[in-house]
Amino acid sequence: MSGGDAADKLAVTELLYRYAELIDAGDFDGVGQLLTRATFGGSGPQGVAGAENITKLFASTTRRYPEHGNTPRTRHLVLNPIVEVDGDTAQARSTFCVVQDTETVPLQPIVVGRYFDRFTCDDSGWHFTERRVEVQMVGDVSAHLSIDPAAFDN
Repeated sequence: MSGGDAADKLAVTELLYRYAELIDAGDFDGVGQLLTRATFGGSGPQGVAGAENITKLFASTTRRYPEHGNTPRTRHLVLNPIVEVDGDTAQARSTFCVVQDTETVPLQPIVVGRYFDRFTCDDSGWHFTERRVEVQMVGDVSAHLSIDPAAFDN
């Protein structure tokens, strides 16, 4: 169960950072596991749920570079997290900026937006129950996504 406001806020914030670390490592199975009890999607009503489905979503839409450890060659920067804890539930909102550097794309920001997250704490600790992504600015994602970003409905 939860263990105090500051400790709970830190635990939730670390989940935000863990997501970024897993994406940048190209560990989409890990992303699926992290979000296993959550729905994941844009700001609309759609969403993907379940570890296997979330893993498949990332694996089918995000390029990985085998010559660079099978990573997407990105850094997801999670910024300005605001975490509000209420007993065994929490909400967080944060901004993100993804930068990428490849042979074809020089180091640059490629996407900026906001995360809106919900969490629950139980005997196993804090976990995501919802992650909504609001993409606000899109740069050159040609070396990052294997699909047209217009296919996503924010």
